[in-house]
Amino acid sequence: MATWNTRGLRGSALEEYINLTNDYYLENKLALIQKVPTPITPINIDKHTRHITLAYFDQKSTVDYIGVVQGVPVCFDAKECKTDTFPLANIHEHQVNFMKNFEEQDGISFILIGFTEREEYYYMRYTELAKFWKRSIDGGRKSFRYDELDSDYFLPAAKGYIVPYLEGLKKDLETRD
Repeated sequence: MATWNTRGLRGSALEEYINLTNDYYLENKLALIQKVPTPITPINIDKHTRHITLAYFDQKSTVDYIGVVQGVPVCFDAKECKTDTFPLANIHEHQVNFMKNFEEQDGISFILIGFTEREEYYYMRYTELAKFWKRSIDGGRKSFRYDELDSDYFLPAAKGYIVPYLEGLKKDLETRD
């Protein structure tokens, strides 16, 4: 069983921005997206602060977010990257499998990537992730580079919310028919 530590807090800034975006989308009746909690079992709890100081993960989590956008089921994960090379080791096989199964049930799966040094966000469609994943399994690169990404799926800066992923979802849906 995996043990909780600060490594699990990576991506928390991006997740906070997504949470604010989700609040905006909900208030404007555009989407209902929920953060999926990671199930843990506490081992040690500080008696004074009541903070968990040691815990283990109960099971492998699926993705960070799940919900519905105007009748369309969606699930996605949030990842941050400090460089222009994103290691596929940051995505777990069980997550890719969950996203594949979700797509097979007519849902939409994607990953939101925050390129922190560039202050840019990218909407990665499941099909694009699957292409990079297959390449790595077939003995190719175990990462992808910023310059390999589809420029149409970089998300524009937006007022009122921080990570306007519905723009990426709209383009994604338009290409599926």
